[in-house]
Amino acid sequence: MTGLDVGPDEVAVVVGATGAVGEAVVRRIIALGLPVIAVARSADSLAHLVAQTGGEGGAVVEACEADISTDESVARIESAVGSRRVRLALFAGGLAVAGSVDAIAASELARAADVKVGGTVRLLHAVRDHLADDARLIAIGGSLGFEPGPMDAGPGTVNAALANLMRQVSKLYGPKGLVTMMIAPGPLDTPRLRAVAARRAEESGRKTDEVYGDYVSATSIGALPTADDVAWLAETLLHPQARALHGNVLHPDGGVRHGVG
Repeated sequence: MTGLDVGPDEVAVVVGATGAVGEAVVRRIIALGLPVIAVARSADSLAHLVAQTGGEGGAVVEACEADISTDESVARIESAVGSRRVRLALFAGGLAVAGSVDAIAASELARAADVKVGGTVRLLHAVRDHLADDARLIAIGGSLGFEPGPMDAGPGTVNAALANLMRQVSKLYGPKGLVTMMIAPGPLDTPRLRAVAARRAEESGRKTDEVYGDYVSATSIGALPTADDVAWLAETLLHPQARALHGNVLHPDGGVRHGVG
């Protein structure tokens, strides 16, 4: 995408900026000339991100160390925004829980919901008084929220809740000019997926490569999408015409979903 009209006081806020998808989004957004406030828990990871990406495309990356699972993160993010206007607020925080309902602790399920669903609410609270014209709120979810498997208690439940939340936000904030979308990719070709495959293999008594191969074979294109594929979609949604997609869930999953609706 080219030709994004960036105001002199506009900024993007990316939560989960040091993860695979978050970093890919940061790189694409700053290439458009839009500065990014990168939010993550680890100061070291943020410092590495800033060192690797700062200055690309003439834009800057600012680090904001905050734990999005706590309410204190709202004030931290809002302070980092300052008097600027937020053109894009994107939640790309990941889930660190996996397993079936037989394996997952109930407290872990609640923690996952607090990170992803609660975290999206905290991001909204941090930016709602600083929104630019034609601003975007984008949450990265997952296809398991719509077609869950028996081993996916955490991602299935929490991403379904996130989709419900984003629909509510679209109805509440659409009349105020905020365009909202949820991106729900399937499994992505990332190191994190390898780790998830290893945990699922341990629970099921299979080999990690075999489990990983299941993810690939589930796509109808025969290949897993990448983090940059998702970041490209997030970048595209900044285009003015993307207003027509307000309130929708987009599925860059390589053909994993089987449902027609």
